[in-house]
Amino acid sequence: MPTYQYVCSSCETPLEVVQSFSEDALTKCPTCGDETLKKVYGSVGVVFKGAGFYRNDSRGAASSAAPAATTTSDSTPSTTPAAAPAPAAPSTPSAS
Repeated sequence: MPTYQYVCSSCETPLEVVQSFSEDALTKCPTCGDETLKKVYGSVGVVFKGAGFYRNDSRGAASSAAPAATTTSDSTPSTTPAAAPAPAAPSTPSAS
């Protein structure tokens, strides 16, 4: 069960109470008896670890960073075929 922190608006007395989720929030201060007890909200220390919690985890392989170049141990330069030139656009006959 979670622990909730309260503070009285009248006497400023802090209070920590262990309550279940289904219980109603407290409103009456046990110190002064006023109906001015308020919940104190703060940051929660939650850390999500693992796949699926980061923005880049849901991206496909095409939009991710390029893999690092690999090096080979042999000293001969690799021969890669040159890229073929793009085909020329068909010419349209001009009307004369």
